[in-house]
Amino acid sequence: MKRRNFIKNLSLSGAVASLAGGSSISAFAKANEYEDTFNLDYAPHFGMFKGHAGEDLIDQLKFMYDQGFRSLEDNGLLGRPTDVQEKIGENLEKLGMRMGVFVVDGGDNWKVSLTSGKKEFVDTFLKTCRDSVEAAKRVNAKWATVVPGFFERNLPIGIQTGNVIEALKRGAEIFEPHGLTMVLEPLSDTPELFLRHSDQTYAICKAVGSPSCKILYDIYHMQKNEGNLISNMEKCWDEIAYIQIGDNPGRKEPGTGEINYQKVFEYIDSKGFTGILGMEHGNALPGVEGEKALIAAYRKADSFKS
Repeated sequence: MKRRNFIKNLSLSGAVASLAGGSSISAFAKANEYEDTFNLDYAPHFGMFKGHAGEDLIDQLKFMYDQGFRSLEDNGLLGRPTDVQEKIGENLEKLGMRMGVFVVDGGDNWKVSLTSGKKEFVDTFLKTCRDSVEAAKRVNAKWATVVPGFFERNLPIGIQTGNVIEALKRGAEIFEPHGLTMVLEPLSDTPELFLRHSDQTYAICKAVGSPSCKILYDIYHMQKNEGNLISNMEKCWDEIAYIQIGDNPGRKEPGTGEINYQKVFEYIDSKGFTGILGMEHGNALPGVEGEKALIAAYRKADSFKS
């Protein structure tokens, strides 16, 4: 099945149910230039289209739908009040949209934590995993981002790696019964981060050995840390469950940097990928015109033949 048709089918039942209830899917529909979805399932985040849709999160969600997007990514979901999570989930279901990743963060992601093997950090991580399961239920999320924290410079790298693997095994035990996958994200923000490369992440996923522990391949970070994107994705493909987007330099939409996103998207499509590609980047230009340019950039990068 072509990716475009697959994504259409994902949203059909929810959209029909919403219309049958007599409610309008969105006040923005008549302004939509594009009636079609994309070849791949790109997921904007809240704030990306507030120039068009305003500050209200649900209006932003509806605007995303009208532009052809069929998923949402919300890194900060875990920190939102329960009633807001529920409202987001209800509207995703009405629109037939999917929920992308949110971040599993109990406050230890940006410091020495899981690499140390200390019980206090493992306990916080496992509690956050349990909280994440409940949040995921409210929005029907299937993926959650995990960052193991910083290097513990006083321990050999093998010991640190073993500590991380043991913590992730216990996290996977929490996630597995609920069909939730933690996706490990190698990052480029600082060399203090323990997880920085795709091959390292691949080895850890293999060691954990769970369907609930896979790779989040962030193209922006991996271009900065290792390059050779398509070749490295191919080597790690069987462990990649989620993908994020951002051009480099600048971390803006495709076409604003050095990455040939049309070729990268074509490769991902050729692999039969039916998961979500999170748009984890800023807008290159401000306001409504910047939002229009962002949508046009995705139409162009997605214009490979499927």
